[in-house]
Amino acid sequence: MTQSAYRTLKRLVLAFAVTSLLSHPDITLSKGKNKIPAVRWAEGNPGCTFSRGDDGKYRYGLWADDAGVVAAVDAQELEKVHRRHERFFAVLITVRYRGERSLDVSTENITLEFVNHFQVVETALDPDHFAEKVQNDADTLNDQTARWVERHPEQREQKEAYVRAFLKDSAELQEFVGKNSLRPTRLSAGTNEVSGWVLFSVDSKWISGWKKQEEFVLRVPVAGKVFEFPFRLPPKAGETILRKRE
Repeated sequence: MTQSAYRTLKRLVLAFAVTSLLSHPDITLSKGKNKIPAVRWAEGNPGCTFSRGDDGKYRYGLWADDAGVVAAVDAQELEKVHRRHERFFAVLITVRYRGERSLDVSTENITLEFVNHFQVVETALDPDHFAEKVQNDADTLNDQTARWVERHPEQREQKEAYVRAFLKDSAELQEFVGKNSLRPTRLSAGTNEVSGWVLFSVDSKWISGWKKQEEFVLRVPVAGKVFEFPFRLPPKAGETILRKRE
């Protein structure tokens, strides 16, 4: 190809690209147009707080304008995940409002990023659907065990003891989820705070083998912003919290 022909081809390609962008303006604008602004927690920054509670939880607080979010994580959460029949990671979230109008709080788009596990991002579990799954899993185990005992009656006592413990844990978990989950609500000057647990699934092939110190990023959309909480568990390698005895 001659140099003249190359320049002509280059002009034609450029003209085609410009025409395509003009006829499809969302190609260049959509990425930034709909992006929600983020405010990020950082130790020592204005509006950011951190504390270690005698209840065994780390608390990260972040204020932006009239909205504030506090994320609390149990110091033993990594160990607790593996002891649960239904494996999940739990975060206690509190949203506060100090404005004079109202603020709608939704749980639909709250996410947790598992930074050390290929940056997998899990969306918060719907509490009602999760409770239904817990019940279905309990029913399935109960039916499977009944059929097993019919074929192996000598193992009845051992199997039924396990099922009783499983059903008890399942019932307690369903009650906990029903009573203590964060629910959509509207805050105002009269009701300026809501708090509840948010659960995230860890049943992913990419999430396994906890490290001694794990990194996460919790994202909570509130008041037209995304409140981001990057945190480590534990915050310092080898750190523990002494819990207050009840």
